[in-house]
Amino acid sequence: MEKMLEVKNLVVDYGIIRAIKGIDLEVERGSIVAILGANGAGKTTTIRTINGLVKAEEGKILLNGEEVTNLEPNRLANKGISQSPEGRMILNGLTVEENLSVGGYTLRTEVVNGKKLSAKTSKKQMLKEVYDLFPVLKERRKQQASTLSGGEQQMLSIGRALMGKPKLLLLDEPSLGLAPLIVKDIFEKIKQIRALGTTILIVEQNAYQTLKIADYVYVLELGKVKTQGTADKLLEDDQLVKAYLGG
Repeated sequence: MEKMLEVKNLVVDYGIIRAIKGIDLEVERGSIVAILGANGAGKTTTIRTINGLVKAEEGKILLNGEEVTNLEPNRLANKGISQSPEGRMILNGLTVEENLSVGGYTLRTEVVNGKKLSAKTSKKQMLKEVYDLFPVLKERRKQQASTLSGGEQQMLSIGRALMGKPKLLLLDEPSLGLAPLIVKDIFEKIKQIRALGTTILIVEQNAYQTLKIADYVYVLELGKVKTQGTADKLLEDDQLVKAYLGG
């Protein structure tokens, strides 16, 4: 399959601390790739570096073969990378629909199937797609986003990231702080997003739920790739299960 994202020998420093120590990873088009690991393993640092929020000291990040290392997040968004951040970062003071509209700021007039599609039309179409995926957001569209439940805010965060029609969706701890039933629903939605054609790179501590939806997995430990492989294969790894699934 075609590689959408390639990370080569990535090194990231926080002051005198080397947080990421030369990792390599790949994300194939149309797949769900997961980065797992304990707190402090370097998961969030890796995804934030891919999205330009943290600068790489060494190494390369390639998107569809084009080097995008250390580009600003807005330029990466224009190239098709969008992130639902850890902690959701809902924009207080705005309604649900206003939050979603902010996510569509990268949309431009484009030609689709020979027809010119304005940014305004694209935004309407993406709003419909997000509301189809998350019907509760349509019900709450005029509600202040800050009054949503935790699970609804997570749906809003993911929906906002989808508004820009990303080629690559980055999800940072989407299950954080959510009840088990809500977590199950969120992961079902992630599977649906992939089925609609979006490639996904997910960082998670909920290893078991993640392994059930991922195609390929990288396990980080202290800034290095400890192990990697298909999700099915890693689920059969007794040592991994004991270390990360509580088995």
